[in-house]
This record gives sequence, C-alpha cells and structure tokens, in this order.
Amino acid sequence: MGVTDMATNVILPMLGQTMEEGTITKWLKHEGENVQKGEPLLEVMTDKANMEVESPASGVLLKILAPENATVPVKEIIAIIGEPGEAVTTEEKPEPAPKVEEAKPKTESPDAGAVQPKASAQRSEDSSGRIFASPRAKMTAAELGIDISLLAGKGSGPGGRIIERDVLDYAEKKTERHTGEEPFIPKTPVESRLLGRKIPITPMRKSVADSVSASIRNAPHVTLTTETDVTELIALRKHIAEEIEKIHGVKPSFTAFVVKAAALAILDHPIINSSLTEEGIIIHDEINIGVAVAVEGGLVVPVIRQADIKPIYKIAQDMERLIEKAREGKLIPDDMHGGTFSITSLSSYGVDMFNPIINPPQSAILGVCRSVEKPAVVNGEITIRSMMNLCLSFDHRVLDGAPAAQYLSKVKELLEKPYLLILER
Repeated sequence: MGVTDMATNVILPMLGQTMEEGTITKWLKHEGENVQKGEPLLEVMTDKANMEVESPASGVLLKILAPENATVPVKEIIAIIGEPGEAVTTEEKPEPAPKVEEAKPKTESPDAGAVQPKASAQRSEDSSGRIFASPRAKMTAAELGIDISLLAGKGSGPGGRIIERDVLDYAEKKTERHTGEEPFIPKTPVESRLLGRKIPITPMRKSVADSVSASIRNAPHVTLTTETDVTELIALRKHIAEEIEKIHGVKPSFTAFVVKAAALAILDHPIINSSLTEEGIIIHDEINIGVAVAVEGGLVVPVIRQADIKPIYKIAQDMERLIEKAREGKLIPDDMHGGTFSITSLSSYGVDMFNPIINPPQSAILGVCRSVEKPAVVNGEITIRSMMNLCLSFDHRVLDGAPAAQYLSKVKELLEKPYLLILER
C-alpha cells in the first residue's frame, strides 16, 4: 500500500512491555471524518486492558484498514490520515512503521501515537446522537429486544458508557413495571432468560483462558489450607481504620492487611517470590503483590509494588486507586506488569475453601475465604472467634510442601498477631 507524502499511517502502538497484538474494539471516527492530533481515534483491547489510541496527526480519516473486532499485531498500519480528497492507493507494500514508545500516563504532553486510558468525560451519547455502549451491552440489548438508546445518559461504565449490567438492570425494572401495552418479558431473573445464548470470546476472556490453561498445563498445582483466627485483626482494623482515614484519606480494607502479611512473610520465605525460567529459578528482588479484581467480562490483577516496605495506609491507597481504575476500564498494562505473588479473595461470596490458580510466571497464589464466627478453644476454654481459611496454591516444580507450609504458617501468624503488621521495620 502506498500513499502520498502528505498522508500519515496510523499504526497499532505498543501499549505495554509484553504486548504483541491487540483487538480493535471500536473506531471513534468514521472514514471521511475530520480528526485532530491527540484526539481519541479508536479503542483497543490488549491482554486485559481496554485503551484509547490518540490520532498521531490532524486531517481526514481517509481509510480504515483494520475493522472493529480485528486482531492485529503491534506496529501494523490500521488506518490512514491525510488531506481532504487525497487519493489512497493500496498497490505497494507499506514502509516499516516507525517505532512507537510504550504508553505513558496522561500527565505527559501527548505526541504522535500517544495513548491514554479512556477519557473520563466520555458520555453514553455524544452531540451527534451516537450511543457509547460496550459490545456485550449492545448484544444483550438486541437479544432482549431493548432499544439501547433508551439507556443514553444512564450508563455506569467508564465515563458513563453503557455496559451489560445496565441493560440487565433496565430489563429487570421493565419487567417490574410491565403493562399490557409493552412487550411481555417473563418475570424471572434476567440471567435465566439469557440461557442458551452464545457469548463471543472477548480479548480479555481469551487472555484469562489462555493464562489459566497454561498455568494448569505447565505448573503442577498443590493447594494447602489452614484455618486462621482473625478476631484480633478485625478488632485492630476497626480500631485504627477511622484514624487512618482521617489522616491519609483512605480506610484500609481487610485485604490490605492480608497484602501486608503476605509480603512480610515472603521476607522469611523468599522462594515463594520466584519464577521458573529456562536459566533456573529466579527469586525476585522486589515483592510486588498482585490483587485479583473481577471486572465486566473477566479478571484483572493490578500490582501493589514493594508491598513489604509500604505501610498499611499506602497499600490501601494503592489498592483503592488500582481497583477504581480496574472497574472503570482505565488500567494500563504497566499497572498489571511485574507481579511476583498474587492474592485472590472470594470472602464476599461466602466461600470457605477453593483452589486458586497460579498467575504465570509466578510460583504461588494465596486464596482468602470468608471469616465466620464459630466456637474455638483458646487457653483451654471454648469461646466464639472469627475464623477464616487461607488457601495457598504453589508450583511443585519450584518448591515442595514443607517450605510452602512454612510460608503459609508465617502468614497465619502475622494475621493472628496483627500488631506485627503495623510495626516500623
């Protein structure tokens, strides 16, 4: 493909250190429309993050070469921007695309190919009447016979974008206020009316599927479970959470204390903080704890860096910021890069035991279950205590049961003596 000297090739930039390809989820401009340099041009789904790509030049979007839902490799030409009426030919092979630097936060001034998370000012409808909705939201609305435009301005997704949950909630409310003049919707849970449908595999779902499949296929998992008395931890958190919030503006969650305990325990048992490579077992020199977060369509694992040296309030601040970015679809790949150990919690779902799947290339993951009051023997007497199970899955190629059990025992000790988590080290 050859173009005139005035035309600018739009390439798929590298949005993270490990990115090899991306899926174009939405073009924000159509062929023939004017675009300005730095203006959001399209949305791209990487492994686990949906991001906007800015226009590298001002002009007219002459040609879109990669349609929506197309998966293309990094640095491939996906569109052409030029002058109005400029001819575009596709006879010659394009010149190699220029190297594009990795995405950087919005705080830096934009330049060609700059990338930023989705703009928070985006609404579910723009001035031209175009509706901003996720592909799953549109598909679900079509299946339920709902006009997606009725949800304009009511989206709860990033920047007011309509997501699938908004459509399902609307359908529930429509069921409740049903009259004979409206199309009949059976009064059953919305999810049950979706039985039998086909759900497309999104890039995020594919990334999760590939990761867990590779983990189970390559790493022999062993899971150890121990019961932990978190009565004192619950009391401590209740005691100091409000003061921390007054001083630092954040109330630490229960998980923040678990992150700290997991990180400190690694100092005594560093083999947990390792990865198996062709050169051998690499014990990482930083303790970066990934925290699994459920989002629409999948799972992401943002990373709390150097959690062992951060105080509880700083861990809580990092978690609050990253979880908010995850749920708003604003994570960038670097937010999820470099984890050395992970934590996943199903405590809010009433789960008492499960087998967490290791997040490659890490060697272990800690599962957190619900805490429940039950009788326990303390100093020879039966009393009611808050008890919680911890489930540690580890890669048996990297470590054996004894060191894994020692690590889990140390985490248990720190959670049962929570004042150790707030001592200066």
